[in-house]
Amino acid sequence: MGEARAGARLRAVRVRATVIAVLAVGLALVAGGVALVIGVRVELSNDVRDAARERAREVAAVIEAGRGVPAVTVADPDEEFLQVVDPADGSVVAASANVEGQGALASLRAGQSTEVDTALDEDPFLVVAVGARDGDRRLLVLDGRTPAGVAEATTTVTRLLLFGVPVLLVLAAAATWAAVGRALRRVARAEAAQRRFVSDASHELRSPVATVRQHAEVALAHPERAEAGTLATTVLDEAVRMQRLVDDLLLLARADERATGPRRLPVDLDDLVFEEARRLRSSVEDLRIDSGAVSAARVAGDEAALRRLVRNLGENAARYARTRVAFTLADGGDGRVRLLVDDDGPGVPEAERAHVFDRFVRLDEARSRGEGGTGLGLAIVEEVAAAHGGSVTVGEVPGLGGARFAVTLPSAET
Repeated sequence: MGEARAGARLRAVRVRATVIAVLAVGLALVAGGVALVIGVRVELSNDVRDAARERAREVAAVIEAGRGVPAVTVADPDEEFLQVVDPADGSVVAASANVEGQGALASLRAGQSTEVDTALDEDPFLVVAVGARDGDRRLLVLDGRTPAGVAEATTTVTRLLLFGVPVLLVLAAAATWAAVGRALRRVARAEAAQRRFVSDASHELRSPVATVRQHAEVALAHPERAEAGTLATTVLDEAVRMQRLVDDLLLLARADERATGPRRLPVDLDDLVFEEARRLRSSVEDLRIDSGAVSAARVAGDEAALRRLVRNLGENAARYARTRVAFTLADGGDGRVRLLVDDDGPGVPEAERAHVFDRFVRLDEARSRGEGGTGLGLAIVEEVAAAHGGSVTVGEVPGLGGARFAVTLPSAET
């Protein structure tokens, strides 16, 4: 039920994100399209105006050259007209054939422009006025041009936008849907992993609490049968186990929050390996602990975290070994330090090697939790190695079987 609700919530988030993205893109495209149409119209209108002004200036130049008012002609009678007007009385001094006999089609001063309706076309003409001097007389040259090309161009651009904007919106919706889906899949996996983590942690903490409570209830119900030493030993063992579990959980929680960035200080890893070998020799009597292949190696990192890595690997090896645990440490001279921890136990089945570093995973589910630890030791090893820029893998000891855990870390000497 919880997963179904989470899935529905994530789908709703995906839909909202897609709708918001499409609306934002749509508004941007509409605003951009309007600006484009206006820009095209203005630019083309300016081109028409510039062409009309240039033709009027040519006629004005002829007049001012003292050659009189020329017979004005136009290349396309349907799209252009010319008039030379005397502004003193508004009379037309000269005109192109398509407007001959008509009065001045625009009342302008030199340098002005306007749009006027004519009988030449249903669309208004853009008219510009250029001043000219014919002796003592001031004249105006009016050049009018139809902006039909402007309308055609803006219509074409508008049609393209009406077709292209919906296509772009569909593409934006599809891309957003896919991208949000990929992001939410990672969130859903993280949420599911978090739920499993909390569930497993609660179960692990419930076990020692139940053991302590059971022994306490028996002691209260039958005080004559309870031995203080036995009860104290049980409570102490379970308390130590709970403390270790809580410490592991806190470390992994900080790792999830990226708060375990190691302090980059030089650490002699060989000292930590020798220390763990001595500890195992003193605590495990029926195993041979071999540290003869440990040589000097220095890494940069957090000494406490690296000590935890070495101890977890040592305890894991000792838990499964039949007769021997071996440590090998060397600086390969290639900028990497390699630590091997071998045992002659049953090894890790190949099918389980991809999951052995997962949290709360035990290699042998049939054994009791008391013997198997919390199931977090190897997960911590992987977290610590990754935080130091390294990695850890598990395989088989060549020629001997058993398990080999190999940790690779950057050398401090590089």
